[in-house]
Amino acid sequence: MIENIDLSQCPLCSVIPQDRIHDFFSDICLKVNKFSKGDTIARQGDTCKHLYILVKGTVKTEMVTESGGLLTVEVIKAPKPLASAFLFAENNTFPVDVTTTEDSTVLMINRDDVIELFRRDAKFMERYLKYNSNKTQFLSNKLQILTIKTIRGKLAHYLLEQLSLCHSVSPSVNTFVMDKNQTELAKYFGVSRPALARTFSELQQEKIISADRNRVTVLKIQALRNLIL
Repeated sequence: MIENIDLSQCPLCSVIPQDRIHDFFSDICLKVNKFSKGDTIARQGDTCKHLYILVKGTVKTEMVTESGGLLTVEVIKAPKPLASAFLFAENNTFPVDVTTTEDSTVLMINRDDVIELFRRDAKFMERYLKYNSNKTQFLSNKLQILTIKTIRGKLAHYLLEQLSLCHSVSPSVNTFVMDKNQTELAKYFGVSRPALARTFSELQQEKIISADRNRVTVLKIQALRNLIL
């Protein structure tokens, strides 16, 4: 079964040479489930008993807000793990609904077998821990955005974060391509797209940024920082 699945680009399994994949998963119970577009893979509150690896397709993760609305937390494209940080938690439940946005395939490995895979290869365990640490940072940033009350503040935080990633490659460049379009960004913030579009226009009118679709140039970094305070 595993021979028909390409895990070479999966953040967890890429450390395992392709010629060792079969031996690495030998005697491990693997389940492969296929889902159609719009299917629910897991619901918020479901017990997480397996490591889920999205090997084909795309899913979105959403959670119910206090007002009863749905907040898009993340859009995940294969090949990526799903909710791996919660597999070994005392309260090992899904914090979000996981829904497919296109036909998708998920590989499932039960928790005891994941522990066995840790024993078989320390690099796999290290990669698992590193991936979950990075995911914790992502969720921390997401939480920080949710605590910012204004759309201007949320957008400023996001743009500064994108600028920081840009500066890690080219410190003198203040132009970057956003990793989300406005529709995706509105869902990420939990706001309406028209409201976000108005905020984008305001920042351009105030000459804090200039934008051409998803390509943004930050003109006044301190002005963006002031919007978060």
